[in-house]
Amino acid sequence: MASEVDDGPFYLEHVTVTEDSDGEYEYEEVPVDDDLSVTTDLAEDLHKAVNVIEEARQDEKAFHQKLESAPVASVIQRPEVVDDFVRNFMLRMGLRRTLECFQTEWYEMQQKGLLGEEDIGVVPDVYSKNQALNDEVKHLKQELEKYKLAASKAKETYIKLQKERDFHKINHKRIVQEKNRLITDIKRLKKHYSSYEPTLRQLKHKYELAMKEKMLTKLERDRAVGQVTGLQATLRNVETGKDEKIPPLSGYRVERTVLPDGPTQMSLREAREQLVSNVRQETISSPSAVPQKHRSEFPPDCRVNPYLTSVKGPPAHLTRTGGFRQTGCIRAHDLSVSNVTLHPRKQIAVTTSDDHLWKMWAIPGGDIIMTGEGHTDWIADCDFHPGGSQLATASGDACVKVWDFAKAACLLTFPDHTHAVWGVSWHSCGDFLASCSMDNTSKIWDVNSEKCLATLRGHADSVNSIQFLYFANTLLTSSADKTLSLWDARTGLCAQTFYGHMHSVNNAVFNLKGDTIGSCDSYGTVKFWDVRHVSPMMTVDVGPHPANRVAFDPSGHLLAVASNDATVKMIEIGTSEVTLLAGHDDAVQAVDFDKGGQFMISGGSDGSLRMWS
Repeated sequence: MASEVDDGPFYLEHVTVTEDSDGEYEYEEVPVDDDLSVTTDLAEDLHKAVNVIEEARQDEKAFHQKLESAPVASVIQRPEVVDDFVRNFMLRMGLRRTLECFQTEWYEMQQKGLLGEEDIGVVPDVYSKNQALNDEVKHLKQELEKYKLAASKAKETYIKLQKERDFHKINHKRIVQEKNRLITDIKRLKKHYSSYEPTLRQLKHKYELAMKEKMLTKLERDRAVGQVTGLQATLRNVETGKDEKIPPLSGYRVERTVLPDGPTQMSLREAREQLVSNVRQETISSPSAVPQKHRSEFPPDCRVNPYLTSVKGPPAHLTRTGGFRQTGCIRAHDLSVSNVTLHPRKQIAVTTSDDHLWKMWAIPGGDIIMTGEGHTDWIADCDFHPGGSQLATASGDACVKVWDFAKAACLLTFPDHTHAVWGVSWHSCGDFLASCSMDNTSKIWDVNSEKCLATLRGHADSVNSIQFLYFANTLLTSSADKTLSLWDARTGLCAQTFYGHMHSVNNAVFNLKGDTIGSCDSYGTVKFWDVRHVSPMMTVDVGPHPANRVAFDPSGHLLAVASNDATVKMIEIGTSEVTLLAGHDDAVQAVDFDKGGQFMISGGSDGSLRMWS
C-alpha cells in the first residue's frame, strides 16, 4: 500500500453535496478547518516516512539474501556432557589417579541407576564459554608476543636507518662544504692567473730580446775564435813556412790548418769543439792547474755548547702564553708555505713553498730581498748556513741545492736521492749537510768535496725530518715508521731509537740545550723525550688534527706546534697547559722562534707568513 502513495503534494477540494431525490436523508455540510489543511511540513514528513519504509524493506531483503547465501556448517557442535567435562578437566590438570577413581565410581553409580537425568546432563554454557575464552586468551597472548617481537625488530631497524640517514646527511654537508671551498679556490686561482697575463707577455718579450742578444753574442764569439785561429795560422806560416801545431793564444792547444781563403763556418765550429776538448783534457791531465777539492773532517765531539750558559729562564712575555699576539702578516706565496726559517744573526726570514720558489724577507718590514728559482717541484724545507751566507733547500724533485747569497746563484746540487727530499740541516761547522727523503734513507754531504759521505739506512718508512744536534756530531731523524732515531754522523750508525708514537712522526727537534727532544705525529700527539736518560718525559694530545712541525723557544720552556686546524698551539712544558693562537686561514705548516726570544714566525697553507710577539 505504501507503493501506491503518491510522493507529490495533496490538495482538498471543496464540494457541495446537493439533495438527492431518491432518499429522505439530509446531509449536513462539514466545514473545512484551515488548521487541518495539508501544509508543506506535513508533505515533507510523509516523504521521510516513505523513505524509512523503503530502506527497511531493502534491509530485510538484503538480510534474506545473506541467509540464503551463507554456507551450511558441515560439523554440528554438540554440548559437552558433565562426565566428559570432568574427565577433560582432570586430564588437563594432570590428575590421573583422581581420574581413575572418578571413572570407577561414576560407572558403578551409573550401573546401579543412582544417577538421574539431571546429573548426566550437559555442562552449563558458562563453563564451555570460559574454556573457549581461556583458549582464545592463550592464542591472543601468543600473537601478542609475536607482534612485540616484530615491533622490537622494526624499532631497531628504524633506529639503524635513522643513524645511517644522519651519517649520510653529515657526509653530504661535508662534501657540499668542500665543493664550495674548491669553487672559491678555483675562482681565486682564475683571478690570480688572469693577473699574470700582462707579466707573462712582458716576460715573453724580454725572453725574445734576450735570445736575440744571445745569438748576436754567439756570432761575435765565433768571429773572435776565427780571428784567433787565422792569426795563429799566419804566424805559423810566417815563422816556419810549414803546417804544424801551434798552441793557441789562450794557452790551450788547437790543431788546425787554415785555408788560404780564410775560416769557414764549419772550420770555426770544429775549432771551437777542439778547444773545448783540449780544455777538458788539460784539466784532467794536469791536476796542478785546478786545485783539488779536499774532503772535510768532522770536528771533535768535545766542544762546549754555548747555549748551555747563555740560555737562562724564559722571558716574561713567554711565560704567559696568552701574551702572544699577531704583529704582522706577509702574503708570501700564492701556494702553500711549507717551511719558514730565521737567519742566525739578522732579522731575515726565508719561506719555501709549493710554487717551486724560496723567498727571503726582511722582518718585520716585510720587504722581499731575494727569490730563488731552480727547483722543478715543491720545496719542502730549508736551513741557513751557520755563517748565514748560504741556504740549503730540499725539494720534491729529489734534489738538495745550496744557494750562495753573494753570488745570487745555486752553488751546488745533490741529486742522489731517489724520491722527494723532506728536510735538510747544516752541521754547526758549516762543512756538512744532512738530508732525509721519502726513499727511507738519510744522507750526509761534504760541501767542500761535493760528495755523499754516508747513507743512513734503518728506518722502514719515509724519513720526514732531520736535524744536527747543536755543536755536536749527532743527528736526529723522525720517520713515518712511528720512531725517532739518533745517529753518529762520523760512522753513519744508529745510536738509539725512541719508540712510543702510534702514528707517523712528522717532525722532531732538539731544544737549544740539546737535552730534550720534542716530536709530533699525524694524529696531533706531541711527546717530549729526555736525551740523557733516553726515555719519554711527557705526552700532550693536541689532536685530532695532524701536527705538522714543532719548535722550542730559546729558553726551552715553550713548544710551538703548527697544527692542521689553522692554529698554532703553545705548550708550556712545566704545566702541560695548551693555548691556541688563531690567525691563519688554513693549515699551519711551519713555526720558528727568534734566537733572541723576541718573536715567533709561522707559515701556512694560506700562503702567508705571520709574526707573533
